[in-house]
Amino acid sequence: MGSVVSPIRAAGTGPAAEAGPADVGARAFRQAMGSFPTGVTVVTVACDGGMHGMTVNSFSSVSLDPMLVLVCLDQTSRGLGLIERAGAFAVNVLSAGQRDVSRWFARRHRPAGVAMFDGVSFEPGVTGAPVLIEATASFDCRLRQSHRAGDHVIVLGEVVALVHRPQLEPLIFHAGTYKALEHEPVPPSAQLRVVR
Repeated sequence: MGSVVSPIRAAGTGPAAEAGPADVGARAFRQAMGSFPTGVTVVTVACDGGMHGMTVNSFSSVSLDPMLVLVCLDQTSRGLGLIERAGAFAVNVLSAGQRDVSRWFARRHRPAGVAMFDGVSFEPGVTGAPVLIEATASFDCRLRQSHRAGDHVIVLGEVVALVHRPQLEPLIFHAGTYKALEHEPVPPSAQLRVVR
């Protein structure tokens, strides 16, 4: 079987450049992955009398029975060690009005511990992890398993409690910037009909 050739193109550069898999660098990979729009979460943990939060966009549901979710965290993340010690964490899906919260928890040099949450509205979840009050959804989880994968760790959590605020729009991240959902009017013929 021959080698796979992947077309690689940066935005606005014209025709795709051909490159073999060995030529794909981290920058090209990151730019291509940026074409996949994601939500934005803040993963929180309470441990040893302190709290920690970090912005994460690698988040997904895994299973309905049991209810499992996953987040991917850098192996060097301080939060990873705290989650492993606490055995629990919360995933807070940020709402459109929480861009500043996303930026704050992504800052490398933010205060440690409780001071990290100054000005951020939260309450302790069932596991003790901070649940952000203005998030569109929050999943309070017990740590189920973690798996090392490259330079990250896949953290599986079993959902023990959740909060859902469907009236709030989610925060979207795409191609290195925050985006908003665009709403188009739904034509009458496409509207949902309830049949009894």
